[in-house]
Amino acid sequence: MSGQDTVTIRDVSKAFGRGEAAVHVLRDVSVDIARQEFFTLLGPSGCGKTTLLRLIAGFETADSGTIRIEGQDVTHAPSFRRPVNTVFQNYALFPHLTVEQNVAFSLEEQRLPREQIRQRVGEALEMVRMQSFARRRPSDLSGGQQQRVALARALAPRPKLLLLDEPLSALDLKLRKEMQIELKQLQAEAGITFLFVTHDQEEALALSDRVAVMQGGRILQMGPPREIYDAPTHRFVADFIGDINLLEGEALGGGGVRVVGGLTAPALASKPGRVTLAIRPERARLVAAGAGELEATLVHSAFLGTATLHKLQLAGGGDFLIRQSDPAEAAPEKGSRVGVALPADALQVLQE
Repeated sequence: MSGQDTVTIRDVSKAFGRGEAAVHVLRDVSVDIARQEFFTLLGPSGCGKTTLLRLIAGFETADSGTIRIEGQDVTHAPSFRRPVNTVFQNYALFPHLTVEQNVAFSLEEQRLPREQIRQRVGEALEMVRMQSFARRRPSDLSGGQQQRVALARALAPRPKLLLLDEPLSALDLKLRKEMQIELKQLQAEAGITFLFVTHDQEEALALSDRVAVMQGGRILQMGPPREIYDAPTHRFVADFIGDINLLEGEALGGGGVRVVGGLTAPALASKPGRVTLAIRPERARLVAAGAGELEATLVHSAFLGTATLHKLQLAGGGDFLIRQSDPAEAAPEKGSRVGVALPADALQVLQE
């Protein structure tokens, strides 16, 4: 383990049930999470991300493998002996307690001196900008304010690691966007390692230092958000993160990939055989018919304010999207023949 890691997970597996009825939720997962890192587990429902979080928290026990936090093996340690706190999706605030009493609860359980509790509660509420709401009860607060209180309660004991299980999913879109910015700022101010679980791709890209994309109980790809977005290594990752065009093709021995229509795209595959080409809509270019690697018909154009999205029907079959960044640029007429240019540096080869 690196001296800079808060969490080190090695070959962790977890199944629910026994024998043929067993459901294998995690399969030999290994990951390192650095100190003060904002690390996100991203994936669809049932991929294993929440189970992994619960194993780190101590709410579940791994069937095999090891979990270390700050160098200490906590694989079989109870949750109260781990330097970890969790913010849940439903916040789990005590309705009969005031805001400051909610934040103080875990500190009182630790039997800290009263003055120290008062100081930590004040610092935590100041960090989330909720000092003026200290005497209110949760029922008097909005969803965003309740979320801030839940964060303050989790931060007050000064954990080494804060686990966040889809804490923004209950908020409306506008408030969720606002809280994303605040959450990132809060993590930087607190200097605590955050492990965030979400199924929202945009949320993961906006908040994280690194993202681990999970599917079927495994981590398929892990890296900085831009790397995950620009250079997916697996078809599922490419398709799951944002809009993507996927083209089936045949990698040629001399370089290039033959795609629909018999044309050759300027992409390099590691070996000959069936591959999938991936390209983001904003990286492909709309050109005159005959001037690109693909031929298509314009089906529909949608003005999005900051861009125009074109939906095309490829000559060899299948849909294709192009996001034109200059919305002022005139779009071809619906039904017209167009070409699609595929820049070599924008193409990602996904070997099957």
